[in-house]
Amino acid sequence: MIMTHSSRIFAIIVAIILGFCADIAFAEGNMSETNLKWWQKSIVYQIYPKSFQDTNNTGTGDLPGITQHLDYVKSLGAGAIWISPFYPSPGVDNGYDVSDYVGIDPKYGTMADFEKLIREAKSRDIRIVMDLVFNHTSNQHEWFLESSSSRDNAKADWYIWRDEPTNWRAIFGGSAWTWCESRKQYYLHTFAVEQPDLNWENPEVRKALFDAANFWLSKGVGGFRIDAITYIKKPGKFQNFEPDGIDGLRSIHDITANSPGILDFLREFKREVFDGHDIFTVGEANGVPSDELKYWSGSDGVFDMIFEFNVTRLPFAKHGEFWCKPSDWTILDFKNAINSTQQGARKTWCPVFFENHDEPRSVNHFFPKNADQKKAARVLAVMLMTLRGTPFVFQGEELGAINVDWDNIEMFDDLSTRWQYDFAIQDGFSREEAMNAVRFFSRDNARTPMQWNSKANAGFTGENVKPWLPVNSSYKFINAESEEKDPDSILNFYRELVSFRNQNPELLSGEYELLLPNDEKIFAYSRGQKIIIAVNLSTSDAELPEEFLTNTQLLLDTESGTSMDPRLLRGLEARIYRLGM
Repeated sequence: MIMTHSSRIFAIIVAIILGFCADIAFAEGNMSETNLKWWQKSIVYQIYPKSFQDTNNTGTGDLPGITQHLDYVKSLGAGAIWISPFYPSPGVDNGYDVSDYVGIDPKYGTMADFEKLIREAKSRDIRIVMDLVFNHTSNQHEWFLESSSSRDNAKADWYIWRDEPTNWRAIFGGSAWTWCESRKQYYLHTFAVEQPDLNWENPEVRKALFDAANFWLSKGVGGFRIDAITYIKKPGKFQNFEPDGIDGLRSIHDITANSPGILDFLREFKREVFDGHDIFTVGEANGVPSDELKYWSGSDGVFDMIFEFNVTRLPFAKHGEFWCKPSDWTILDFKNAINSTQQGARKTWCPVFFENHDEPRSVNHFFPKNADQKKAARVLAVMLMTLRGTPFVFQGEELGAINVDWDNIEMFDDLSTRWQYDFAIQDGFSREEAMNAVRFFSRDNARTPMQWNSKANAGFTGENVKPWLPVNSSYKFINAESEEKDPDSILNFYRELVSFRNQNPELLSGEYELLLPNDEKIFAYSRGQKIIIAVNLSTSDAELPEEFLTNTQLLLDTESGTSMDPRLLRGLEARIYRLGM
């Protein structure tokens, strides 16, 4: 479908600007499609193994369940699967409290199951990406058991011990220091009491961690996602700070995230593990500002790309870790957050994501309650597949998954959610207000069992088995089986977008440029010299500048045929144009 108008002024200006940007990009040595690495051209699909597929009716997902659905994942264009931790663990934080870095938790299967997964994935040109949790271990790890036994054992300084605590608050609530009777000292834990922080200042600790990562490389993994990596370097002084909450404590994130000297540790990590392997690495780098991305990612950085959270933490930006107090924000704030990341990664590379295992469902997170959730899912999908970077899709996101509607805090498993609920009550929230907040932000929104069909337990586990976490009631109308059969489903739209992305080189290698920066409804941007994307992020109609339709060809429209006026961009509508007839 081709639509033209008489004025060509805007098209000429856009062409000049984009051509100038392309010249700059070429001069700075940015990549063309032909020399992009495999992980820059692919999609990464994230799996939360506990919730993906249970093959032995235990109520918990397992590694054979991932192998079973490799063809489904491949149909989404994925060239890599990032799997959340499946190491041996007491499960206090669902696997992010590791008790053995080189083992498989029996509830997920065996090492033979993992090796089969690697082989089967490789046969489909899919790499398996491990989740490394190197800031802390479980308090049941043999290292901590030895370290905590006395002050003079071989691992006495493998963790962080002090005679007196500071007023630092752990990310999951309460003091970040816990008393150990056997040592008569306090140990530091950025997260839960059961997750003591490792002492990265000790070279023996670093070597043990690097050896563990290299073990998985020997198994053939295709990369690493590195958890909570910005917290590994602690400040030079352990002191009290001005409290930021009613508990008299101060967030440890403000004190330790991205401390000076951390890059020295990470450069050693890269040298000892990453270099010389055809893998990709992505660090979870909460606390790294956009203007420092160049030190953390890209050819001059330590990782290939990093997760920073300008966008996903936007609803909580004013209150930090207090998720029970969501902040007011606007579409302009949302655009600026995305633009900040895109501009910060101009000379590097970045992941593009709206969901993961720590975030609520994006259609609820970024849109008002009255928004059409299918339309919201489509416009987010368009952005996910057209912004510059590697798209990361979290399981169920491709179905348009939504938040839970649970009305009882006991239905939630996440320890962070439960702490937030208790804190909200202490802070004067009514129970109804606290539950409304929980339903909005809880990490369990993303962790409910994968919705494969409309049968009992959504096909995740046996119909008479109790799953580890309740299935979202939406499974009756949001599930893979029904969406497979519906040509207009979110699932099939994702597949269409993946194909579209692969057929348009500008979406792989083209530079990003923000257009209409001050528009309060429309997020518009260009990729390369030819592609323009316009997304109405509001629920009401907006009018495109007439110049947007000059000398352009409409390639994709999420609301095709709904408007006779090409200038009218309906609420939650996205379009993709090609410049030039």
